[in-house]
Amino acid sequence: MSLPPPPPGPLPLRRRWRRPTVLGLCTEGLYRVSGNKTDQDNIQKQFDQDHNISLVSMEVTVNAVAGALKAFFADLPDPLIPYSLHPELLEAAKIPDKTERLHALKEIVKKFHPVNYDVFRYVITHLNRVSQHNKVNLMTADNLSICFWPTLMRPDFENREFLSTTKIHQSVVETFIQQCQFFFYNGEIVETANTVAPPPPSNPGQLVEPMVPLQLPPPLQPQLIQPQLQTDPLGII
Repeated sequence: MSLPPPPPGPLPLRRRWRRPTVLGLCTEGLYRVSGNKTDQDNIQKQFDQDHNISLVSMEVTVNAVAGALKAFFADLPDPLIPYSLHPELLEAAKIPDKTERLHALKEIVKKFHPVNYDVFRYVITHLNRVSQHNKVNLMTADNLSICFWPTLMRPDFENREFLSTTKIHQSVVETFIQQCQFFFYNGEIVETANTVAPPPPSNPGQLVEPMVPLQLPPPLQPQLIQPQLQTDPLGII
């Protein structure tokens, strides 16, 4: 699927996906549960031919539409979050102070190409909206970031060095979802749990509780259970 010509704003995307989104916000496992592959491929094919397709009239499931949306971003020549900004995002995500970290991430997002920025803002706004229904759809910002960060960032999974930073990649997308209003709408910072692990203490031994020896039950004695097996009332042994 190819990206349409640069829109004046996210309105075309809003028209394209609005009704299925409204109908599917409460779908359990949204973006985690896979939809019908044939329906998903058909949506992608129709979308390539006409960006104003009516998804409702196609009578496909919400999960098929969600899968087609993820596949759209996965098939782009370059990821929505530019590769050139990945190192800056990862370094900013390691800043211990939350306020400083969020402001650093906000400045990096401003470096996105205008089209990438508009689309990214719309996608993150949508995911934030999905997360607000997590009591019904079970998709928190953490769950959504697990589903979406590989699609939005498209890392090199064959690079062994990358494997040590996967959690940081995910935390970046999770932070964007949680702090959507701050990043894109001049809103206040939302109080959330810190998703980036703090650096280890200089002497971790003093902060870790002593290990308690594991108490195992005595070895099982076959002779003790043999009489029970012989008196099995069902006679299946």
